Amino acid sequence: MSIVIRDVREHELDSILALNNAAGPSILPLDASRLKRFFDAAEYFRVAERDGNLTGFLIGFGSNFGHDSSNFRWFREHHEAFFYIDRIVVASRRRGGGVGRAFYADVQSYAEVRYPLLACEVFIEHDNDPARLFHGSFGFHEVGQHVMPETGVRASMLTKELCSYTWVRDHYGDDLPDMPWLRRARQAAAPAQRSTGT
Repeated sequence: MSIVIRDVREHELDSILALNNAAGPSILPLDASRLKRFFDAAEYFRVAERDGNLTGFLIGFGSNFGHDSSNFRWFREHHEAFFYIDRIVVASRRRGGGVGRAFYADVQSYAEVRYPLLACEVFIEHDNDPARLFHGSFGFHEVGQHVMPETGVRASMLTKELCSYTWVRDHYGDDLPDMPWLRRARQAAAPAQRSTGT
């Protein structure tokens, strides 16, 4: 069956919380209140369905967001503008089945008309070779390392240049055509909300 990527719905947050906290040491745990703040304010918060079942999610923020993650702050200190993938989680039974690739194709199509860089991190200490290989196959490369003060975990900081961004900015500036695929993934992510932080 095909993979469907769509915006998250509020009634799915309990399932997403369970999926996140079952993902293992490569994903930081969440509590319900923080996940609800992400739901209210994230610029991009989408889920994957396969065979009618929730199989994963991806949460992302633009560089102007007031995110309290030390990894996000690291990117803010090193790059002027970027789109940050805070987390991607795929259910263990679905890993290797194309869900992650579908998410990255979707988030790139969203980000590349708005930001010059796609940014994320992969934890180094947790034998994350599959994750590093996955990101490398998408054109990400390491631009530094960062030890998260809140956990002591070392992360490989990755970016990917979004080559379409310059052409889009040169031709459209901030006035993108009003087309469904160009609209914000989350209409609720108004600038005032994004500036409040999480």
